[in-house]
Amino acid sequence: MHPMLNVAIKAARRAGTVINRASLNLERLQVDRKQHNDFVTEVDKQAEAAIIETLSEAYPTHGFLAEETGAQNTDAENVWIIDPLDGTTNFIHGFPQYAVSIALAVNGVTQQAVVYDPTRDELFTATRGAGAYLDRRRLRVATQDRLANALLGTGFPYREDQDLEKYLKIFAEMTRQCAGLRRPGAASLDLAYVAAGRYDGFFESDLKPWDMAAGALLVTEAGGLIGNYRGEEGYLQSGEVMCANPRIFAQMVQSLSKYSNSK
Repeated sequence: MHPMLNVAIKAARRAGTVINRASLNLERLQVDRKQHNDFVTEVDKQAEAAIIETLSEAYPTHGFLAEETGAQNTDAENVWIIDPLDGTTNFIHGFPQYAVSIALAVNGVTQQAVVYDPTRDELFTATRGAGAYLDRRRLRVATQDRLANALLGTGFPYREDQDLEKYLKIFAEMTRQCAGLRRPGAASLDLAYVAAGRYDGFFESDLKPWDMAAGALLVTEAGGLIGNYRGEEGYLQSGEVMCANPRIFAQMVQSLSKYSNSK
């Protein structure tokens, strides 16, 4: 295992301990609202602090792009991209679908990835060129070749500045074209589930780099394709992402490309 991945795993598990401890006493949780339907808790902040402390101790010159504390030294060669608690709304309600997401970008290219589900103690990891794993099991994307038989993951708009009407059109079209759509509410886990073959594909827009960076590497290292709704690069910048195995990916592009906001 790559030493940087090993440190990232240590950081993710440390954050998971913070999250699991807090999950036992949710009624005491302090919740703040960033904007409509966008929440942050003291647990997000504590988990992020634990991650950054662990990574900084090992790599003091590295930069960080984190959901709660923002950008720190992002001109560095090595930048960690962190979502300490992806699925905060789920966590607040005791709905067990949330994760810790940590990725390492080297000169702008993601090289290491960890997505850790503390409720199930599932650890998804990837190193560029060395494959994706769930614990010690090598991951491969699903072999489904027809969109009509595919189970897809997605994410619904939840902020006031998002285009709900447009999404409802996408939702209606994709519902007619696939076997089922699921929306559990944690994009990093959705991407990990594509890598693990639990979903045949996934699509969502208006995401942030920390939602996608780790999960994207899991998908590609498991043999999947990832891009914007036109199947192109730049999804980390645009926030518009779609992924699947190669055959399903091509069929999703046919359906979703006309809805792309990417320039």
